[in-house]
Amino acid sequence: MKRLYQEIVKILSQREKAVLATVIQQSGSAPRKGGAQMLIREDGSFLGSVGGGRLEADVLREARTVMTEGKTKFLDFPLTGTEVAEAGMICGGDVELFLEPLPPALMDIFTQILEVQKKGEEAVLATIISEEPNKEGLTRKSLLSSQGNTIGPIALDPKARQSAQKVIKEKRPQLIPYEGKRLYLEPIFAEPTLYIFGAGHISRSIAPVASLVGFQVVVIDDRAEFASREHFPLADEIWVEEFEAVGRRIEPDEQAYMVIVTRGHTHDYTVLKQVLPMKSRYIGMIGSSRKRNTIYKKLLQEGHTQKELDRVYAPIGLAIGAETPEEIAVSIVAELIQVRGVGKPPPEKEWKV
Repeated sequence: MKRLYQEIVKILSQREKAVLATVIQQSGSAPRKGGAQMLIREDGSFLGSVGGGRLEADVLREARTVMTEGKTKFLDFPLTGTEVAEAGMICGGDVELFLEPLPPALMDIFTQILEVQKKGEEAVLATIISEEPNKEGLTRKSLLSSQGNTIGPIALDPKARQSAQKVIKEKRPQLIPYEGKRLYLEPIFAEPTLYIFGAGHISRSIAPVASLVGFQVVVIDDRAEFASREHFPLADEIWVEEFEAVGRRIEPDEQAYMVIVTRGHTHDYTVLKQVLPMKSRYIGMIGSSRKRNTIYKKLLQEGHTQKELDRVYAPIGLAIGAETPEEIAVSIVAELIQVRGVGKPPPEKEWKV
């Protein structure tokens, strides 16, 4: 969501028109869960997705009306039976969307959201869900920090604050009754950081896909001609760094993800021995089982433990028969999503010292 908020701030700073569409309720097997968002720009282009197909086409059409009139709008989609068939979807369920114009006066709120994410803090964005904006024509929004501080016009009552703390803890949006209307509570938090070691062909495919699914991407390589903005336009950071020194630069983070895809066994080993002691969420290393076993044997001889090695996803990626760099990247990012979503431990793989 960081990219979406950055784009909102950019649009508001340029005083351009935009509409934010949010899935505020979902039931059944709808294509996107509650919290999915789509930003529609004045020229008709958009960022994000609320489900694709006919649903998204209707959102784009209605966004034009919202943009012109400057008023919020609800859209209900019963995606079952005939509606699903006509939309060309295999999903079913009911979806309710809230479309709101984004005037420049909301700039401060969204700037603060980026500041929360930058600092690695947590907060809740509270939005009054109503077709009746305030006297300035704005959707009422407030940002509630995890410490209980509020920025904005909504004075949350104790019950709403309790719900907000639950949203922060679970990192899942919630829609609750509030003063005769409804209040949408959206978790704001720093997206997990993905460190990609190596800037070759596979990394070039991993980085944009990982960025699109919500990771902050840091690309690391010792070759400036490979670790460049030209090759990694969507990366949040690019480090030109000797692999022997990367451990000193990485800040320990229990939510960090490490993907080791350097250009050779030696560099993979060099990186792995530095990140093994770190309390990261995920460590994955590319290569064959034979290569993995050789590296593991050396690390054990140097004093690393079996427990440390058992945390590593190696060979990396889900077993989907991937062969090309692009397919391998998909398998790797899929594994990252799986770990992020359900915390799936590394599969047990036989290896010999």
